[in-house]
Amino acid sequence: MSIFQRIAAIFGAKANKALDKAENPNETLDYSYQKQLELLQKVRRGVADVATSRKRLELQITQLEQQQNKLSGQAQKAMEMGREDLAREALTRKSGLDQQITDLQGQHEGLQGEEQKLTMASQRLQAKVDAFRTKKETLKATYNAAEAQSKIGEAFSGISEELGDVGLAVQRAEDKTASLQARAGAVDELIASGALEDVTGSSKDDISAQLDALSSDNDVEMELNRMRDSLPASSNKQQQSLEGEDKQ
Repeated sequence: MSIFQRIAAIFGAKANKALDKAENPNETLDYSYQKQLELLQKVRRGVADVATSRKRLELQITQLEQQQNKLSGQAQKAMEMGREDLAREALTRKSGLDQQITDLQGQHEGLQGEEQKLTMASQRLQAKVDAFRTKKETLKATYNAAEAQSKIGEAFSGISEELGDVGLAVQRAEDKTASLQARAGAVDELIASGALEDVTGSSKDDISAQLDALSSDNDVEMELNRMRDSLPASSNKQQQSLEGEDKQ
């Protein structure tokens, strides 16, 4: 293949691709249907023209036949009046009209045959146009449904991609949260064990916690004794009796 043939093939392929992309099946089908309707209209006009010509021939034949009848009547009257010469002239003219009528009848038969052919062609074309119209609407509906389904699929594909990105972001957030929680728990354990010093003083080791608990218990007992001493004697005895029952 020469360089010019390759260039022509490339341009042809690109042009075909551009045309295929720009082509709308709905518009193409409607255009084809419109062309078929125009063709059908032309055939119908042809049928009408032939029928008009046939009708004109019929009128001419009728007029010639009327002239023949008139000439026959004139010949008959001439014979009755003894004018055989006039009768012969009338009959001669009538004979000349016979040839014209014969020619017109031949043309009339030809136009009738042509009219029948065009009528049949018009009917067949009408049937094809009707069938194409039904098929056109079916194809358009199918194409529109497929186009809508394709758009829905593309939308779902976009949503799936977005959801995938969101899922990755959520996974990263969960991993980061879990890592921070684990780190915080480890720091709390280290501080509780005394391995790390709590600069805020809010955390203590186990020994300090136990000493604080004993000191708190002693404070409670001392406060209770003080409250017992401040009670009256009867109340004090009753309280001692209740304490003895509680001990038992």
